[in-house]
Amino acid sequence: MPAGSPIANPFAAGWRAEAVALEYHVRAVREDHHGSTAWCKEASLVMDTDPEGRVDAFNPAELLLAAVAACMLKGIERVLPILRFELKGVEIEIHGVRQDKPPKMERIDYLIKVDTDESDHRIELLHTNVRKYGTIYNTVAAATVLEGRMVRAG
Repeated sequence: MPAGSPIANPFAAGWRAEAVALEYHVRAVREDHHGSTAWCKEASLVMDTDPEGRVDAFNPAELLLAAVAACMLKGIERVLPILRFELKGVEIEIHGVRQDKPPKMERIDYLIKVDTDESDHRIELLHTNVRKYGTIYNTVAAATVLEGRMVRAG
């Protein structure tokens, strides 16, 4: 950008980043004292921001856990063709423990169950790739204890 040019607005239509890094944008709005909504691309998500909680939406801690799980699932999808890994299904159970003072996630534990006929060695290779190349996984792992296992389903 030439000197004296206005600062580029990443939210303006047609704006394109020159950097190689990926960028993300989410917009969130308080709807009322019970909840909020977030948008990105063509998707929307109702969020539990009610101090009393609600059962029909994810609260911020649950959104974090869901983001970690989504990152692991996306990582699995990306590496399947590279490893030529045969997979019938995946299920992730994830559990977070919140510390009160100061408030933060003290630890996150997960169990990834893979339905596959692949060897135990190949399952461990898949797990290694999930841990090594997940953006959200690595970000969260740098901030708290993040531990888990990948096992054969059944």
